[in-house]
Amino acid sequence: MEGLVVKLPSFPFLSPKISSSSSSSTFRLGFRRFSASISAAVNEGVVSLGQLTRPDFPILHQEVNGSKLVYLDNAATSQKPTAVLKSLQNYYEAYNSNVHRGIHYLSAKATDEYELARKKVAAFINASDSAEIVFTRNATEAINLVAYSWGLSNLKPRDEIILTIAEHHSAIVPWQIVAQKTGAILKFVSLDENEVPDVEKLREMISTSTKLVVVHHVSNVLGSELDVLLVVISTAIPSTEKKGINRKSSVLPIEDIVIWAHAVGAKVLVDACQSVPHMVVDVQGLDADFLVASSHKMCGPTGIGFLFGKSNLLLTMPPFLGGGEMISDVFLDHSTYAEPPSRFEAGTPAIGEAIGLGAAIDYLSGIGMQKIHDYEMELANYLYEKLCSVPNIRIYGPKPSDDVHRAALCSFNIENIHPTDIATFLDQQHGVAIRSGHHCAQPLHRHLGVNASARASLHFYNTEEDVDNFIQSLNDTVSFFNSFK
Repeated sequence: MEGLVVKLPSFPFLSPKISSSSSSSTFRLGFRRFSASISAAVNEGVVSLGQLTRPDFPILHQEVNGSKLVYLDNAATSQKPTAVLKSLQNYYEAYNSNVHRGIHYLSAKATDEYELARKKVAAFINASDSAEIVFTRNATEAINLVAYSWGLSNLKPRDEIILTIAEHHSAIVPWQIVAQKTGAILKFVSLDENEVPDVEKLREMISTSTKLVVVHHVSNVLGSELDVLLVVISTAIPSTEKKGINRKSSVLPIEDIVIWAHAVGAKVLVDACQSVPHMVVDVQGLDADFLVASSHKMCGPTGIGFLFGKSNLLLTMPPFLGGGEMISDVFLDHSTYAEPPSRFEAGTPAIGEAIGLGAAIDYLSGIGMQKIHDYEMELANYLYEKLCSVPNIRIYGPKPSDDVHRAALCSFNIENIHPTDIATFLDQQHGVAIRSGHHCAQPLHRHLGVNASARASLHFYNTEEDVDNFIQSLNDTVSFFNSFK
């Protein structure tokens, strides 16, 4: 099948051309006909979305340790399509220049493409204005920006920050530092019996002392989608308070968490690193105050991420870093600062990386995020089902059902075999790339009673064949280690 896929015709939607003068709404609408082409190909059963898109990812077509590469480490970083690689090459070959401060052609061209990338990000997550998008090195820096700029300016002793124990370290450590500096208190929500954050407890924990709620959109360990999963407590909430609850799934979406927080004047920061690359994310619909994501997890380059912040909040926040670009005027005794987003982008930015992120958004939008999400849900169920057949396996997080949807990743352990041994054997003997360790979630792993886990994570360019190869290789791995008992 792989040979057949390589011979498929090249689709123009994978590298659409957008003029720098195009508005956000125009470039969004321009992908409809391309998404229709994908829908037709997939719906006719000719190829899956994974088979259709694999030719666009050169790195996937190689052997590792004598075996065909099976890349299942997408929660750590995604691979890059040719369109993104070419956009980076084109920038450095054709118009490499610093942005914003030059009047010559190359600088003007680089500035236009850099700012166009910002508009693409804004449109991709449905921000109301591109000025609400701040480019950062990654999502970790974006969270630190909020912590040091908004947090240090607004938090005081005894104020409370609510998080879950399933958060990534980058969503915990900055707030520990800020709490130490301000006297604020961190409060953590544990998991329920389904191994997802207990939203009922979160709701009970919110009070007039709460100033910030920090929550992931999709867990990088449990695979739980916080706005479409948490099947917990609709029956525990009076009918008068069920507004906004997704009754089809009996879940409490992030929108409700935002409503509860806003009711007491608290802000909400959403870690969307594992959701933006895989599903439709609408920041206006979520109504979150801050949202962060990373380019490298959404088929874009490393070294750039972004912060979405509501305009009224960004305008009140002091600079995070000082230097060029973020100023209005500099005097010997003081300086005045630029308006957002420039206020938070000191120095020369990651220009090529931003342009590459824009190209990644073009590529993803050409496919359609709903199409990606629907396909990945099928892969998620297939992965979970196949993993359940492996002897003595323990998969963390909720079991998928009609009401419970998992992201396309599974963290697991196999009795009496260390996850790093599993990952090493899979790589060296079978060319299968998964991740082992604590996945930057040590508090969660301690709660689960383990130090580490193995994790297989998929993206839209993966296929059921990849899953089958992984499961076959995993069974061989288990047999190998069990042979020493």
